[in-house]
Amino acid sequence: MSDVDWDLLVIGGGITGAGILLEASRRGLKALLVEQRDYAWGTSSRSSKLVHGGLRYLAEGRLRLTRESVREREALLRDAPGLVEPQGFAFADYGASRRKRRSFLAGLAVYDFLAGRRDTHWLDAEGFAMLAPNVGHAGLRGGIRYMDAKTDDARLVLRVLDEARAHGAETRNYVAVESLLRTNGRVTGARLRDARSGGGIDVKARVVVNATGAWAGGLAGQGAGPRLRPLRGSHLVIPGWRLPLAQAVSLMHPIDGRPVFAFPWEGVTLVGTTDVDHADGLAGEARVTRVEFDYLMAALRAQFPQLGLSGADVVATYAGVRPVLDSGRHGAPSKETREHLVWDEPGLVGVTGGKLTTFRAIALDTLAHVARQLPHWRPDLKPQPVFAHRARPTAAHRIPAALLQRLAGRHGRHAQDVVNAAREGELESIPGTLTPWAELRWAARAESVHRLEDLLLRRTRLGIQLHAGGAAHLARIRAICQPELGWSDIRWDAEQRDYLALWRSHYSPLDSHDA
Repeated sequence: MSDVDWDLLVIGGGITGAGILLEASRRGLKALLVEQRDYAWGTSSRSSKLVHGGLRYLAEGRLRLTRESVREREALLRDAPGLVEPQGFAFADYGASRRKRRSFLAGLAVYDFLAGRRDTHWLDAEGFAMLAPNVGHAGLRGGIRYMDAKTDDARLVLRVLDEARAHGAETRNYVAVESLLRTNGRVTGARLRDARSGGGIDVKARVVVNATGAWAGGLAGQGAGPRLRPLRGSHLVIPGWRLPLAQAVSLMHPIDGRPVFAFPWEGVTLVGTTDVDHADGLAGEARVTRVEFDYLMAALRAQFPQLGLSGADVVATYAGVRPVLDSGRHGAPSKETREHLVWDEPGLVGVTGGKLTTFRAIALDTLAHVARQLPHWRPDLKPQPVFAHRARPTAAHRIPAALLQRLAGRHGRHAQDVVNAAREGELESIPGTLTPWAELRWAARAESVHRLEDLLLRRTRLGIQLHAGGAAHLARIRAICQPELGWSDIRWDAEQRDYLALWRSHYSPLDSHDA
């Protein structure tokens, strides 16, 4: 890397950095991305998994953000089938005032208009009960249904990074930036350190982009960055059979009236989210607290009383820290803006804030700032299709159409390679998930897996989908993946111990939930 004359060095392997890398490389820049941990390790694998326009932003009068969000949602639905999928949301009405109901429906009409849609939203009590049969029926007047979308956030990052590599970009995980390099006050590159070998090199770049999200203020050698208010969003994961849902169910929490949701995702049901100040620092992984756990369980018991849900039904938890701009008003966390901010100094452009949904718009805005520092580069920054490579694997071996679409969405140009790599029985789904065993093999072979946690928490999501982090399947996972990874028995045993210890401390249902 040190021998290359890079146009752009992107720091941060989450969705923001990945989007910038893709949009830069497809417009001719020679670009490198480095991530100090694993791709999508931070916020971008711990989100609510929703690709949405943000009804709340519309209610707050943020029309520009809502319009941008719904348009980006529609682009992702169009360009990434099998990875970004439509998701209906149902909101039960237990006696809201007629005025409030009309206001909600009017907002949904605007929401649809911005997206170029037109749907019917109101259902009477009988129709709503058929749509969401597990909600409480006592006092049910009817309900409202609207459409948004969902995704596998970590796989979205990996797909964007691979699309960038198809345009000539290069990426490295487990490579940290120790400090920025400067010449006559201008940033001209960075000192990099490989976390695996310990080796360090200097890399030169015409422009460096700080896309580290919630960690944006910690880059050594940069000038003053923005004020951030790290906010934690926590989630519970419940087996799909225990909380079966066809629609996402939105509800107002019985304690404080905040919106909470539960929706079907990858064979399980996700419940979220909290929105609290994260005071634990950013050096380690975020985790759900006992208070947050109990808060989300209270919402479930109120909305689904007949199911008798308890903490014992939770199979896993996870928490992420959002890079939210600090208004300085010290108000409720949910009132802080979700818009992004771009700032710059000579040779350096920084970006933080924003949403998963709008990563392409954030990338293009960032590149407009980059272009001001590269006089020779005059790019057309009009949005292009999110993914140009939409190869679909052939229907060999009587593969179901849904699996073909899944592989095409998650793996793009490599979808056929995943099919070809599969051995007998490996195109079958791992019980309790929608993930075929073949995705494990391909990830171990070709997706820069350096830790077992990379494989089970980000390349696949088995660590949050299965009881005990998938411990019951580790023998078969080892048989498939250890030869592909080239790990010795000593290495695998150590990785397995580390992974299970991490799962118990940060992803387990109860063990780590100290008050």
